[in-house]
Amino acid sequence: MYKNLVAALAAACFLFPAYSQTAKPAASASATVKEPLKVGFVYVAPIGDAGWVRQHEEGRKAVVAALGDQVKTSFVENVAEGPDAERVIRDLAATGHKLIFTPSFGYMEPTLKVAREFPDVKFESITGYKTAPNVAVANARFYEGRYLAGIAAGRMTQSNVAGYVAGFPIPEVLQGINAFTLGMRSVNPKAQVKVVWLNAWFDPPRERDAAMTLFNQDVDVIAFHTGSTAVMAAAQERGKLAVAYHSDMRKTAPDAQIVAITHEWGDYYTQRTQAVLNGTWQSGSLWGGVKQGMIRVDGFGSKVPRAVQDEVLARQRQVATGTLHPFTAKVAVKDNQGKEVIAAGQTLSDEQILKMNWLVEGVQGTLNAR
Repeated sequence: MYKNLVAALAAACFLFPAYSQTAKPAASASATVKEPLKVGFVYVAPIGDAGWVRQHEEGRKAVVAALGDQVKTSFVENVAEGPDAERVIRDLAATGHKLIFTPSFGYMEPTLKVAREFPDVKFESITGYKTAPNVAVANARFYEGRYLAGIAAGRMTQSNVAGYVAGFPIPEVLQGINAFTLGMRSVNPKAQVKVVWLNAWFDPPRERDAAMTLFNQDVDVIAFHTGSTAVMAAAQERGKLAVAYHSDMRKTAPDAQIVAITHEWGDYYTQRTQAVLNGTWQSGSLWGGVKQGMIRVDGFGSKVPRAVQDEVLARQRQVATGTLHPFTAKVAVKDNQGKEVIAAGQTLSDEQILKMNWLVEGVQGTLNAR
C-alpha cells in the first residue's frame, strides 16, 4: 500500500507456474538434520484483533500450524513504508531468514532493493507488482468482495447514501470503491456513495473522524479501505451500519456490522513456504480472488434478513464460477464525470482493472485525496 506509483500497477501478469507443489522427498537416514527454514514477516501496522495486519498474522500462524518444526517464523510489526521498511527487511535477510513476506504496497521498492543484495533469499511482495528472480508478487481481487458487500449495503440502506473512508487513490482502492458502488446500484439504482480520502492506511483517530463526518451527511451504511477497526467502532457508536474489511469485526461492532470481506492468506503462505522447503520456489505473480479462496464474504450481522444473506451468498458462488464479474456491463457504464468507461456488453480486462483511474457514476468524490 502506497500513494505513488499508481498507473504502473498494470505491468503485473497474474499466474504462478509453481503454485501447486510436489511432495518433499524423504531424507535418508544418514542425512544431516536440516535447520528449520527461517521465515520473516513485516507488518505495516500493529497487530490488532482485526484488520489488514491481523489477517497476515493469521497467515503466519497457518504456516506454523501446517509445517511445524520445519520452519521458524518471526515478525516485525508497525513498520513504516520507506527507509524503515528497507532497514527491517535487510535485518531479516542478514539474520538468516531465507523467505520474507512483505505485505504492504509501499514495501515493494524496499523489498526489491534488499533482494538485489541477498540473491539467495526469497521474497514475497504482497500487493506489489514488480518481480525479480528472487521476488514474487501476489495480490487478491479485493474488488470481488467489495461488489458482494455492495449488494448487502444496497439492500440495507434506508437513506440510499453510503459512505466510504479510503486511504489513497491507487487502482486497488478505486477498484473497491467502484465495485462497491456497482454492487449497491445493481439492487438499488438510487444509491450514492460519498468518499473521504485520508492519505493514510492506518490512522484510527482520523478514520473515526471521517466516519463521523459521513454519518452527518445522511450516510447510514459505511465501508472503508484503511487498516483499523475505527470506522466500525464509529458505526456502532452512532447506530449506523458498516461493512467490515480484512476481518470479521463483529467483536468491535456487533450491532453495526452487516457483512465482512475477509482476506485469507494462510493457504498461499503455506504453499509458498513449502515450495522453498522443496526447492521448487519460483518467482511469479498471482492475483487470486473468491475462486482461489483468498477473498470471502461472510460474517452477516443479526440485522441482515435471511433473504439478503442468501442473495449475497448466491452471487458469491457466481463469482467463484466466473459467471458474475463485477466489471461486466449489461448497459454502458459511465464514470462520475459522464464518460463511458465500460461499453454495453463488455467486461474490463485485468489490464484495464489494474489501470483504473476513474470513479463510477454514483460516487460523490474526486481522485484528489485531500
